[in-house]
Amino acid sequence: MKVALVTDAWAPQVNGVVRTLSVLADGLRAAGHSVQAVTPDLFGTIPCPTDPAIRLAVGVRRSLPRLLDAFAPDTIHIATEGPLGLAARAYCVARQSGFTTSFHTKFPEYLQARLGLPVSWGYAALRWFHARSSAVMVATETVRSELVRRGFPRVVPWTRGVDATMFRPGIAPMIELPRPVFLYVGRVSPEKNLPNFLDLDLPGSKLVVGDGPLLPLLRHCYPHVFFAGRQDGEALVRHYVSADVFVLPSRTETFGLVLLEALACGLPVAALPVPGPLDVIGDSGAGVLDRDLRAAAFAALTIPRERCRAHALRFSWRACIDQFLSNIVTSTERAPIDTAHAA
Repeated sequence: MKVALVTDAWAPQVNGVVRTLSVLADGLRAAGHSVQAVTPDLFGTIPCPTDPAIRLAVGVRRSLPRLLDAFAPDTIHIATEGPLGLAARAYCVARQSGFTTSFHTKFPEYLQARLGLPVSWGYAALRWFHARSSAVMVATETVRSELVRRGFPRVVPWTRGVDATMFRPGIAPMIELPRPVFLYVGRVSPEKNLPNFLDLDLPGSKLVVGDGPLLPLLRHCYPHVFFAGRQDGEALVRHYVSADVFVLPSRTETFGLVLLEALACGLPVAALPVPGPLDVIGDSGAGVLDRDLRAAAFAALTIPRERCRAHALRFSWRACIDQFLSNIVTSTERAPIDTAHAA
C-alpha cells in the first residue's frame, strides 16, 4: 500500500507527534508499505510566530498537489492542522477522495495560554478541519469522549507505544544531583504549565530536560533548578534514570509519550488527574494523580520501579501501527460530508 503522511510537525522538532509519526513511517515501511512523508522540509518555510524554532511550510497550495499526484497514494493521512494539513485537506475535498486525520494537540488551549484566544473559537476551527475526515484518530478514550462531546464526528482510537529496549532502567545516570530528583521532560513552553512544578516546595533537586521559548526566562527565574536543555537518544535515557520521580504538570496532553518513556525506565509518575495521565496511568499503581501536585510527587517516591516498568510494557508500537492500518481508508472512497461543519 502507498501511504501519504502529511504533517506540519517533523524533525528537527522534538515532541510526541514527531516521534509517533516517525515510528509509524518506519514501521509501515518495515511491513512492506511505501510511505511518502509530506513534511515542511520539502517546501520553503518561515518561523512560527509564537515559536521561531518551529518552521511552517509556505507556498504549498500549488506544490503539494503535484507531489501527491506524482506519488499517487492509496491512502492519505493528515496528521496536523497547519499549512500542510490545510492544503492536503483542500486537495482531498476537491477530488472528493477519502482521507483520515489525527488529533494530537490541544491547540485551542495552547492558543488561549499564549494569545488569550477563547477555547471555543479554536474548537470551532478544528471541528471544521476534521469534519470531512473518514476517521479522526485519537490516542486516548478520555480525549475521544471529549471530542465527541464537542461535536467531532467519527472519532476512533489510535494507541501509542514505547521502545522498551531503548528506554530501560539499569544504565549509568547522566547526572548526579541531591536526592530525591524530580524530573520533567518535554517542551519548555507556556502550555506545559511548568511553573506549577518549579514552584513546588520539594526536597532534593528539580531537573528539567527540553527546549522551548520559555527556557531563557525560566532559567533566570529558577536559578536552583537544573536545566539540561534538549537531550536525545541514550543521553535522554540516562537523564530519565538520573531521577526518582517524573513530574508532569501539563493540563493539555492528549497522551504524553514522555509518561511511557519514564515508566519504561522504571520511573514513577506524579501528574494531575487530566487527559493523558488519566489514560496512561489510570489505576495501574505506576503513578499518583492528584490535583495537589506536591502531594503526588511525595507519594510517587514510594512506588516500586518494577511496577512502573511492567506497566510500560503493556504499550507497544506494533499495536499502534496495526491500529492505524485498521483505521485508514483508501483514497478512492468519497470523503464524508458533515453538513453541520463541513465546507
